[in-house]
Amino acid sequence: MSAIDRVKILVLGDSGVGKTSFVHLAAHNEPLKSPSWTVGCSVEVKLHEYKEGTKDQKTYFIEFWDVGGSHIHRNARPVFYHPCHGAILVHDLTNRKSEENLHKWVKEMFVKRERKDSSSSINVTNTNTNVLIEDWDQESILGQATVPSLIIGTKLDQIDDRKSHLGQMANHLTADEIVLDCRQARYLAAGTSNAVKLSRFYDKVIETRSKAHKDSFSERFGSNPISPILSTKFYSPHQD
Repeated sequence: MSAIDRVKILVLGDSGVGKTSFVHLAAHNEPLKSPSWTVGCSVEVKLHEYKEGTKDQKTYFIEFWDVGGSHIHRNARPVFYHPCHGAILVHDLTNRKSEENLHKWVKEMFVKRERKDSSSSINVTNTNTNVLIEDWDQESILGQATVPSLIIGTKLDQIDDRKSHLGQMANHLTADEIVLDCRQARYLAAGTSNAVKLSRFYDKVIETRSKAHKDSFSERFGSNPISPILSTKFYSPHQD
């Protein structure tokens, strides 16, 4: 039996918005009975059938990296940001500030990942404007983000107006939005529009990761075939 590939999805948002409850529901198809505060990061895993029902169907592990949102741990968070193949941004529908803060979470994730990928954090720049990442404005950050994203609004049961007001950010990120009550499994039940959005998001994350691996391989070895001898001697599998 061949090894199952995996993709890593960061789950980001302020403390208390329901990240852990959402992750548990998405991973286990049942509500979390006793939610608790996340210190550092917790990881949940689920199996996903990529392009289910087609000839290209393949099983993947989806890893949800639920990153604690406490401000006092902000300096320790970057260790969890690399590698990252996708991001789920969670806000509380009853707390407008948590929605506004998603812009900060996107910026923090993107800046830390770019620093990790760069050989020198001092020279990390926006290639279009040639300015330091620290000086990027909100539009620059969102416009340059290449990580597939999904936006989640929680505590739907506690609001009267059930419309999400995050359309502008979703458009910047080309992201779907899901609003739900994490205490109700029916919101992510198989066949619902929310479940379809989640599955589509997982597929997009897998495709983005696969493309990144192919691009990395091409940069290292070019487009010419590698002889079996050279491949055996010099090539080592790419690590996430």
